[in-house]
Amino acid sequence: MAEATTTSTMSDSTRPRLVQRQRDAVVEQQALAAGLSPLQARVLAGRISTPKNALEALIEPSLRHLVEPSCLKDGQRAAERIAQAVSEGEQIGILTDYDVDGITSHVVILRTLVELFGVPRSRITSLIGHRINDGYGISQPLVERTLACSPRPTLVISADCGSSDEARIARLKEGGVDVVVTDHHAVPVEGPPPSAYAVVNPSRLDCDYPDRTIAGCMVSWLIMALTRTLLIDTGVLPAQTPKLSAWLSYVALGTVADCVSLGDSAINRAVVSYGLQIINRMQEPCWQVMAEQLGDDSLPFTAETLGFQMGPRINARSRLDDPYAALHFMLASDTATSRRYLDLLEQDNQSRKAIEAEMVEAAKRLAMPQLQQEAPVLTLFLEEGHAGVQGIVASRLVQAFGRPCVVLTPGSAAGQLAASGRSIEGVHLRDALERANALLPGALVRFGGHAGAAGFTLVASSLTDFEGALRQAIGEQLNGRALFPVIHTDGELEATQLDLALLDEIERLGPYGREFEAPLFEGQFVVRQARLVGSDGTHLMMELDANGRTVRAIWFRAVSAGQPAPLAAGMVMRCAFRPARNRFRGRESLQMMVEFAQALH
Repeated sequence: MAEATTTSTMSDSTRPRLVQRQRDAVVEQQALAAGLSPLQARVLAGRISTPKNALEALIEPSLRHLVEPSCLKDGQRAAERIAQAVSEGEQIGILTDYDVDGITSHVVILRTLVELFGVPRSRITSLIGHRINDGYGISQPLVERTLACSPRPTLVISADCGSSDEARIARLKEGGVDVVVTDHHAVPVEGPPPSAYAVVNPSRLDCDYPDRTIAGCMVSWLIMALTRTLLIDTGVLPAQTPKLSAWLSYVALGTVADCVSLGDSAINRAVVSYGLQIINRMQEPCWQVMAEQLGDDSLPFTAETLGFQMGPRINARSRLDDPYAALHFMLASDTATSRRYLDLLEQDNQSRKAIEAEMVEAAKRLAMPQLQQEAPVLTLFLEEGHAGVQGIVASRLVQAFGRPCVVLTPGSAAGQLAASGRSIEGVHLRDALERANALLPGALVRFGGHAGAAGFTLVASSLTDFEGALRQAIGEQLNGRALFPVIHTDGELEATQLDLALLDEIERLGPYGREFEAPLFEGQFVVRQARLVGSDGTHLMMELDANGRTVRAIWFRAVSAGQPAPLAAGMVMRCAFRPARNRFRGRESLQMMVEFAQALH
């Protein structure tokens, strides 16, 4: 949610601007012709432009729009190597990232091997790095841990990582370990790691898979599906071996939580829609206990539930502690076990929130001189900051100030800094790091990521010079473009539209997520009542007059603790808001979730 800022103290470069989305007229007409309402057509046309998929595939997501995994470069080779390991009884390592995408990938691979392919659990080694102690990807500590295993895996399947880890993969190869990389992150300019047995990544320039936006867990799912087909074709598995459709629940969670595109991606929209159907059957303990935690009003789960409720809890564990608790939560075979691990995730999530709040305030103070200089990127070193929360803090500053942000903290190795960055539309962060690396060779120990998010390790003594190189790299991409926080809206609504029927109309266009954000509207209202609520008095509850109709609204984090309410009864305000369901004691009503507001008079 957007945070309040005192209007009188904001410069033009930090004052949020409400900007109505540009709508693609052709898409809007096609949507109306397809039977969508004018409001639905407006929403769709504000998110989709010159779609590469048929409009039907985006409006009515379906698994029939999935593309055969055989289209993935190295896909067949990867499946053959996994099938060989299964049929010959090899020890198999599963090495994945520690975030939600990595954990869900791990679950997909492990459950497929054990439950569908019949691999004994004792023949599988789970390898997940510690965010702070090991770092991202196929790190050196993970490599040494793999080589020290007894028995040592002869095959390691990576997921959501590996495309930039040639040196570590070469070390594993020297130790007699084949590595099959499944990933979706950007591939280095020199190409995929040559020491890997296979590299399956739709981001490869030589890959013909039609959708480069799929998450790492989807790549893993596709390869395991291809391996199943191969094992059936060769007679190792019976033809009636179940398909992997049930695991799309995990793929849905990983896809939403990793913020890949839910816009012009028929595949991502299909797997999230289908996965939510499976989740809402509540057949797995992890979904059941999460529903208990969130309460009956959270049902049915939506993409927003996955992105804003489940995702942060699973991520919190890896940010602050060992990520295996998140894996055990997802894999638990009974609710008691799943609940025990969820309690750990919940404790870490509360700790993460407290750490995040402190770091955001410190980062905002550090950002002020750079904002005054109109810096194209905020580069903030928090000497007392927690490395596990860098990305969230960077996201908060991107929202607040409308420009890319990199947050650095002391690294796990002496003389190094660890960093996470988040970007804005039109600035490719990983490409900027590639350019900065060329401008300042030797400063970056390693880096990886994609357009919207990236992480890296930096030689600490190079910080000042690196800041200049990154500013130049991002400045080249911006090419003089002015930066300021922008709140994109879908325009105004008639007062008569502010009822539950509006929510039904909007929900039929879901799932919503990155590049297909839930509708956000703007409007002018008279404040009838306003009072601060919440344990620390930072949320503003309001009753608004919408042309004679009373609507309830809440603005989360409207003020900092101890500050007075920014709005009062009798004021006229303009705001950006999301319509939402308010469920209370079995009754439903429409409530406006305010994301930004300012008094007009």
